Amino acid sequence: MAKKRGTSGICRIVALDKPKGKSSHDMVNAVRRIYDERRVGHTGSLDPAASGVLTICIGPATRLDAYLVDHDKIYQMDVVFGYSTTTDDVEGDVLEQGEPFAGLFSWDFAACEVSKLVGKSIQVPPAYSAIKVNGTRAYEAARKGEGIVLEARPFEVYSARLDEVTTRTTDEFGELPVWRMTLHVSKGTYLRSIARDLGKKLGVPAHCGELRRLAVGNLTIDDCVTIEELQGDPSCSIVDPLRLLGFRWSFVRGRDQQIANGAFLSERDVNLNEPLEGDMFDAVCCTSSVYPSTDPARDGEVIGICVGHELRALYEYQESRHRYKARCVFPQGVERGTGL
Repeated sequence: MAKKRGTSGICRIVALDKPKGKSSHDMVNAVRRIYDERRVGHTGSLDPAASGVLTICIGPATRLDAYLVDHDKIYQMDVVFGYSTTTDDVEGDVLEQGEPFAGLFSWDFAACEVSKLVGKSIQVPPAYSAIKVNGTRAYEAARKGEGIVLEARPFEVYSARLDEVTTRTTDEFGELPVWRMTLHVSKGTYLRSIARDLGKKLGVPAHCGELRRLAVGNLTIDDCVTIEELQGDPSCSIVDPLRLLGFRWSFVRGRDQQIANGAFLSERDVNLNEPLEGDMFDAVCCTSSVYPSTDPARDGEVIGICVGHELRALYEYQESRHRYKARCVFPQGVERGTGL
């Protein structure tokens, strides 16, 4: 009897460098074929026109999706001045045109304006976004020509750096100024909206050109592989879930069945370690990066529970009862990668 798809026996997270021209769902489908596994999902989509870091959960590890969507991110983006588009990026139709002024070609002027992006603000998401309004995706309504009102929402730019001021020559609009910048932003930030709004502020329509995601939380583009590399070696990009979660965690011994059943754990069962920022062992000198935590558990804090070389559960601390309660249990543990 043929093996039923979706029972690959694999439970892991991999990091992909998504190419331009492919949707995040295209990558999910490709990973499904590589592992012959139905249960595959990503933890934060990238537009087809964008490239970069895409985290993919496989098998029971998809249950971690809800815990991996709140990270801040780092992007490199080109803002092209001279015209805006219906999608706020290069794929849309021209919406409005404007003549760039001399300052837009100046490094000093650009650097000053980019530095002003830092801080908290609000933005209206692009019309072509995946936000749902009354059960309808914004991009679905936009494609049908239906008007849909998207409410402004808060976001924050933690840092903004100008990398380059160049030009792009077009047949229709001539020579256009392009600002390449690197932005560290909060969750829920739309880079296309930043480009659009920067153009509005400066009085010259603008849109997002090249867009590349360089980091999600502490996962960087250097940790990622291409889909072709993953096809050649399906184990080449396993990421430790503890590193992605950013939670404190504990090795627990002698409680395997108790954890599998989602039973309570007492304070004496758990010895907390600080969150992992990289692989558990340094690849060069093999020194451990495990640091015991000196602070007690906080009420409501979620921690990772490891048995052997696997993440077996997430538990929440209940201060009033001096115990830990199961939040998410993995009878088939999530692999913790090769950096162990």
